[in-house]
Amino acid sequence: MSADHDKFHFSITCQTDDRAVLFCLRALCQFAEEHPKPQIGWGGTGSADWKKANGQFKLRFTSAAHRDIFVAEAERLLRGRWTKVGVNDNDPAEPQR
Repeated sequence: MSADHDKFHFSITCQTDDRAVLFCLRALCQFAEEHPKPQIGWGGTGSADWKKANGQFKLRFTSAAHRDIFVAEAERLLRGRWTKVGVNDNDPAEPQR
């Protein structure tokens, strides 16, 4: 595992049945994160992965504060279109390639 991926260990598991909302939440993940490689945070959340997991997916952040920004913005913009399933502060990202 790379050092960059290790830094992304604050996760949130989300649920949505709407593919467009999935992609909006991925964009908000990138918006909330300040790391030079924010795409690590939404790695593994493609449409096929999302479908296979019955609408659940996990986003990761380098700090709980970044995750909190994500939740606040997601609630402000997409309230009622997604659900927070759970959070974990020790759940590092894994390289997707």
